Amino acid sequence: MPTFIAEVRDARGNVKKEKIAASSPEQVRSILQNQYPTVGTIKKTFSIDLDFSWIESRISNVTIKDKAIFSRQFAAMVNAGVAMVRSLGVLSEQCPNPKLKKALVAISSEVQQGTSLSEAMRKHPDCFDTLYISMVQAGEVGGVLDEVLNRLAKVLEDMARLKNQVKSAMAYPTVVGLLAVVVFLAMTIFLIPIFAGIFESLGGELPALTAFMVFLSGVLRSWRIIIPIIVIIVTSIAVRQYYKTPIGRVQIDGWLLKAPIFGDLNEKSAVARFCRIFGTLTRSGVPILNSLDIVRDTAGNQVIANAIEAAKLEIQQGGMISLALQKEKVFPVMAIQMISIGEETGELDSMLMKVADFYEDEVEQAVKALTSLIEPLMMVGLAGMVGVILLSMYLPLFKIFDQLG
Repeated sequence: MPTFIAEVRDARGNVKKEKIAASSPEQVRSILQNQYPTVGTIKKTFSIDLDFSWIESRISNVTIKDKAIFSRQFAAMVNAGVAMVRSLGVLSEQCPNPKLKKALVAISSEVQQGTSLSEAMRKHPDCFDTLYISMVQAGEVGGVLDEVLNRLAKVLEDMARLKNQVKSAMAYPTVVGLLAVVVFLAMTIFLIPIFAGIFESLGGELPALTAFMVFLSGVLRSWRIIIPIIVIIVTSIAVRQYYKTPIGRVQIDGWLLKAPIFGDLNEKSAVARFCRIFGTLTRSGVPILNSLDIVRDTAGNQVIANAIEAAKLEIQQGGMISLALQKEKVFPVMAIQMISIGEETGELDSMLMKVADFYEDEVEQAVKALTSLIEPLMMVGLAGMVGVILLSMYLPLFKIFDQLG
């Protein structure tokens, strides 16, 4: 996309130059007229600049936190009566994410030309997913865009908080586990051979544990270490390819919901996500069948997605969501009962929000319990790995002392 330099005059009468990328001078003038009262001459620049912004926009990702911050700021500006194009221009200028910044500039241009906000966002699926676009569309139709954006910000913030809780719970065990592996490999590769040479010079037969550690050290220092590495890589690729198949995705996602220790956490996280998104969509005025399609596509687990699809078919035939979810035997009984009460009382969205709050608290407590359980286990594992190496080095010394005695 070519770059233009335009002379503009701000509200105080100060003249300055703006550099902007656009497809034509007309598009430049259209964008700048919403930011400055006067736009002067526009010239195309032919200078060769080392601009790597397009690379940054390619490799960067728009996170949930980025969208939550944008939604909160956009809602505040719309609620304050600032024009939509002006709001998008201001937010694009201060946006730190290159990919989102580029998308906001394009969306502002589209809206300036008469395209609706939701349709303009639909052209940027890397930044705005189906959930976001559907809620914005509902806000445009109902004339409550600022309210819907605030709800979007709230649901995105809750999702980010839930995700960060799980990440923080796994950070400590991951660091300790990597430290344990590094210490074990360093002692096995560098320390064991030194003691093995001393033991061989003294003569005598090595204990079984010491002999095994010497053998393991030899394997780690030879070409044979390539074999387990290749096996791990091939297994990882095979599992990923199998996960891409419909059967493999269902089987692996089903196992994740029933896995020891983490299965309960995955199930509660999925229920909280489903209830939060579904409740927000229905409260924002999105039709229930469309809401179920969006929740199904954003479920993150194929077993949960299949249960939601079954619920949609049940509703199309005149049934109830709670009964369909109960047949699939995926969601906890308590969640199904509360959803059933919401359907009977006509306050499904409020009940879904309460269920989401409950299970988000459950996830938080489960994360704390998991952290308190894993931390001592990791410390014991680290101590055990170091202890095995030390024991393998001291056993021959004890044997030599016995012989000398």
